Amino acid sequence: APPRASNGSREAAEDSWLRTPLAPGEAIAAQSGAFERDPQESSTTDEELSRAGSAGSRGGSSSTTPDYGEKRLPQALIIGVKKGGTRALLEAIRAHPDVRAVGTEPHFFDRNYEKGLEWYRNVMPKTLEGQITMEKTPSYFVTNEAPRRIHSMAKDTKLIVVVRDPVTRAISDYTQTLSKKPDIPTFEVLAFKNRTLGLIDASWSAIRIGIYALHLENWLQYFPLSQILFVSGERLITDPAGEMAKVQDFLGLKRIVTEKHFYFNKTKGFPCLKKPEDSSAPRCLGKSKGRTHPKIDPDVIHRLRKFYKPFNVMFYQMTGQDFQWEQEESDK
Repeated sequence: APPRASNGSREAAEDSWLRTPLAPGEAIAAQSGAFERDPQESSTTDEELSRAGSAGSRGGSSSTTPDYGEKRLPQALIIGVKKGGTRALLEAIRAHPDVRAVGTEPHFFDRNYEKGLEWYRNVMPKTLEGQITMEKTPSYFVTNEAPRRIHSMAKDTKLIVVVRDPVTRAISDYTQTLSKKPDIPTFEVLAFKNRTLGLIDASWSAIRIGIYALHLENWLQYFPLSQILFVSGERLITDPAGEMAKVQDFLGLKRIVTEKHFYFNKTKGFPCLKKPEDSSAPRCLGKSKGRTHPKIDPDVIHRLRKFYKPFNVMFYQMTGQDFQWEQEESDK
């Protein structure tokens, strides 16, 4: 793992250690603007999904499945969270020969459910016996109906959630929207119901998404904890191979994606993915990842940390994992 980064480089690194061309619509911020409380991450269209499906059938993913096999419903889903590191995780797991994944977010269980399971199956790439079909749509984690709908598709579906310090996640979320709509109010204005009284506005999606314990309760009504893997967005940057070992174990895969698949880019300040079997250039996430965060009033960050702390503690208790996000405060 690289040496501990400074605050600035951690912010610059974000959830961003790969540079694969993003699927159309992947980097599009919520079209409705920052403060209409829309938790969705991107605007994937039917046309893009149909292209993803046809690319899958042609063997257009990162593994080398030729044009045979069959389309199957996914056995594993990356369900969240937005701005946590889901794209980095997806690209890393797609380097595994036994994984086939859709590059575009299908948004089936939140936006396209009425189109039916056959539509969903058709979006998937073709797989051979023994390969795992996957997709990622980070807004599933905060969609109330998603756990019930996924359970009704297959109650043994494996779920992966990439989580990250909710304060930096919220700032990253805001930064993404700001890049598309530069005239929106400041982060400080949107974060508070009443700045003088210090009342946080938990109805703003950028804040609400980070209340992980609240959303997890909904999932635990349908799935046992053993079927959910929580991946640290921070460790995806500092120790990508270590986190990917956990992911492969969870999916029942041989540990093929290892240290040799990554190299640390000193200029960028985060790891990049490479294919060890050939000499092609390493792949890192595109310009839409790793944006420089706006400077936020330290008092606002302190108040947000205070707001999130009880929810973080509850989340640690529910998952049995301590993600040590409170360390960020004590480091300052």
